[in-house]
Amino acid sequence: MSKQFASAGDTADKQTSFTEIGDGLWAFTAEGDPNSGIIIGDDSVMVIEAQATPRLARKVIAHVREVTDKPISHLVLTHYHAVRVLGASAYGAPTIIMSDAARGMVMERGQEDWESEFDRFPRLFQGHEEIPGLTWPTTTFTGRMSVHLGKRRVDLMQPGRAHTAGDIVAHVPDAGVMFTGDIVEYRSACYCGDGHFADWPRTLETIRAFDLDAIAPGRGDALMGRDMVGKALDSTADFIRSTYDPVARVALRGGDLAEAMAACRAVCDPKFSDYAIYEHCLPFNVARAHDEARGLDHPRIWTAARDKEMWTALQES
Repeated sequence: MSKQFASAGDTADKQTSFTEIGDGLWAFTAEGDPNSGIIIGDDSVMVIEAQATPRLARKVIAHVREVTDKPISHLVLTHYHAVRVLGASAYGAPTIIMSDAARGMVMERGQEDWESEFDRFPRLFQGHEEIPGLTWPTTTFTGRMSVHLGKRRVDLMQPGRAHTAGDIVAHVPDAGVMFTGDIVEYRSACYCGDGHFADWPRTLETIRAFDLDAIAPGRGDALMGRDMVGKALDSTADFIRSTYDPVARVALRGGDLAEAMAACRAVCDPKFSDYAIYEHCLPFNVARAHDEARGLDHPRIWTAARDKEMWTALQES
């Protein structure tokens, strides 16, 4: 295991890309850093994911201005994590949309998550002094809601618990495109520290049923074409099962976290060790899988102190 905490040693800037994945639909990607999405309607623009800081958000906005001068009217946050939401102030004052469940998670653990992620991802939080505070939605929903950008309809939905209990996706039915947040990843490790392993594969199958032409995932390259979409759904499901199953076997016989880590590595290292943020995610994933296998359905709150205690214990095992 890497001896440096989480992504503390990842200091190199990432190469960003801006890819058109449908008519008026764009994916901002950054070599395994958090992605954002752009939906251009008749008279305004919806952005999916704010980024971690206003500094990073301005990079997304600059790309938007390369392709349209329409105002940004909506900001959709697929879940509550700090690296996704704390750049919101850079967008002015759009309608900010989350699920009701995600808003509840901001209330319950938003500050703790901010402090935790600040230590985990120091590069992403360069310029953090500009962040005015926690990001709160102006509109929330449960289940499903539709937003009309002129004639273009965007369906926001909760397909099921996965990366968090409050995940939403944005589906653009006229183009067969979906922005999935961290429910789907491509050649990037899934972060499962707030996840629901038992539900996640079912949620992926709900997404698969849309028979999509393209997906903008939470991390990794834009997924163009049904074959690539299918492979990403398959690999994400494989990552989830390959993480949970060996850990659950250890937990159910009373084994500790260090044993669970060794069992998980034996299965996952050969398949996923070259994925982005794999070493970063692994300890948090194992800890959450160990908890879920022992019946803890509601993920425990990660704090900066809990992060370091867990990391140190596993390094010394």
